[in-house]
Amino acid sequence: MPLITPAALARELASDAPPLVLDTRPAEAFAVSRLPGALHLDLWGVSLIDTSPAPLRAFMWMIGHLFSLRGVTPDRPVVVYEGAQSGIRAARIFWFLEYLGHPSVRVLDGGLAAWTGAGHAVTTDVEAPTPSTWHGEPDESRLATWQHVADRLDRPEVAIVDTRSDAEYFGEMVRAKRGGAIPGAVNIEWTRNLRPDGTFKSPEDLEAMYTEAGVVPDREVLTYCQGGYRAAHAYLALRILGFRNVRNYTGSWKEWGDREDLPIETPRR
Repeated sequence: MPLITPAALARELASDAPPLVLDTRPAEAFAVSRLPGALHLDLWGVSLIDTSPAPLRAFMWMIGHLFSLRGVTPDRPVVVYEGAQSGIRAARIFWFLEYLGHPSVRVLDGGLAAWTGAGHAVTTDVEAPTPSTWHGEPDESRLATWQHVADRLDRPEVAIVDTRSDAEYFGEMVRAKRGGAIPGAVNIEWTRNLRPDGTFKSPEDLEAMYTEAGVVPDREVLTYCQGGYRAAHAYLALRILGFRNVRNYTGSWKEWGDREDLPIETPRR
């Protein structure tokens, strides 16, 4: 299961083999307090807008290096969290680690708010990382490039999920050279994956929502947003449901909308 509850994480942290915990919040929030033993890793703003082979390899090498500096190894489970919810910062690091082949990565459901709400302690102690040499082995089945998406347009066995806001999807808010959507994409904004308290909806509710949109396990699912963050959240939601054939288009609309050689559509409300 890609999620872990505060109670389960507290038990694991008290064990003889605790997981490596990564705090994905901004540095100023991490400085105030954090989970016991947590290390800071904020990848906000570190994005890729060209998923052609050479820049993709260079970018992912850099990401792997950042994980090695935090001491990530494949033989130690990793738990990631953020502030008031199971949000896009944690989801994106979850996706990065799955893409790099890490065998055990989970998200703290509800984030720091759920942890403290359950009565668990935070700390101001500083934990120094022990760097590793692990950079991962990319699992290309977890990632979609612009070419991969372009090759799958109009295929009935493929579902493209746009996780942006309605305004972005309908082309009313333009955040690239062009506004609109990838042809054939269905719009399920990432926030719809969550309950009001910031935890993920039940698998039953998630399944009903995605099934209604035609996103089912026997289709290849490609998720996208503006820069791969919100898309990673949908990726995580589908992994919670056990989907195996799901990819995050990490270049997302910033790449697609800027490239005038790629087709777009402007959906109508």
